[in-house]
Amino acid sequence: MQQKFIKIFRVLLSPLTFFYAIIIKWRNSLFDHRFFRITKVNAYVISVGNLTVGGSGKTPAVIFIAKILKSFNKSVGILSRGYSRISRGYLFVSDGRQVKVTVDESSDEMFFVSTETNYPTAVSERRVEGARKLIKQSGAKIILLDDAFQHRWIHRDFDIVMIEQKFLNKVGSIEQKLLPLGSMREPFESLNRADAVIINRKFSDKTEIPEKLAYYFEGKTVFTGFYESTGIFDVKTAHKFSVEEFRGQKSLVVCGIARPYSFLNVLEKNNIDIKNKMILPDHKKYSLNEIQTIRKKFYDSNANSVLTTQKDAVKLIKFSKDLDDIDIFYLKIELKIDNTDLFEKFLLNKIKTN
Repeated sequence: MQQKFIKIFRVLLSPLTFFYAIIIKWRNSLFDHRFFRITKVNAYVISVGNLTVGGSGKTPAVIFIAKILKSFNKSVGILSRGYSRISRGYLFVSDGRQVKVTVDESSDEMFFVSTETNYPTAVSERRVEGARKLIKQSGAKIILLDDAFQHRWIHRDFDIVMIEQKFLNKVGSIEQKLLPLGSMREPFESLNRADAVIINRKFSDKTEIPEKLAYYFEGKTVFTGFYESTGIFDVKTAHKFSVEEFRGQKSLVVCGIARPYSFLNVLEKNNIDIKNKMILPDHKKYSLNEIQTIRKKFYDSNANSVLTTQKDAVKLIKFSKDLDDIDIFYLKIELKIDNTDLFEKFLLNKIKTN
């Protein structure tokens, strides 16, 4: 019902797509011709972004890249806007050893990026200001930007664009139209700014780039990636279980992410019952009302456990006392690149060259 309402709403707003396209073209032209100032900061800047609204795998890619850089002892700071957080302005989230703020203050994504990477992290709507402050506080030599392809005020040395394979295959669909009719922040032509593209097939089989879109990828360094489930973890104790241990189990699935299809699909492929589920908006802020709804659905459905995403888990953990009689777990996934060695060499060569 929610998806149907969104589609109707987009169609009603579709006349605005023409004006949005003009604004995007005009804005990019002002940056391209340096009418808008692009500011360089005192660090090597890597941006991970996308062309669409949510669901392409930017944050898992940031974690993947951060772990590569850590393995080569690079000094890195990670910066995000902190979408949907309750705070404003610059906020130093973690010094690399300890997360200093709450998930609501930092945003769900940056909170678990901080715990996964053990790198200094911060959030700021103004990326130039945020990068400068993060460099000063952490001494980082490399700044890794999460979701910054459209934020052109800051100079970047390496631009990576994530594209979901499933979205790419919807050639000619409404989804491949610009906002507000479709899901695209920018047209495919904007890939001209990218240094590399990662096509994320998530849990699906690899397919070729559709012929009608192949033109936009000519001359681009293109990698393909996928998600790998690394286990199911107890939200309260962090104890790890194998996915196989949940096969045949009846769970209440709770999910508040963009494009939840892949999450549900991998559960179903592993024979985990997903008939009982709560699909919530992306970046959902949980309140006691939602917790009570989860409790009611859990007992009404006679489920064995609640199963959620890592992004939701970092928000649900603060309700551990309210859910103390319910076993709640999250599926952990990681982004992998089909040719990791080649990606590592490409990334490190770009850093070395600059």
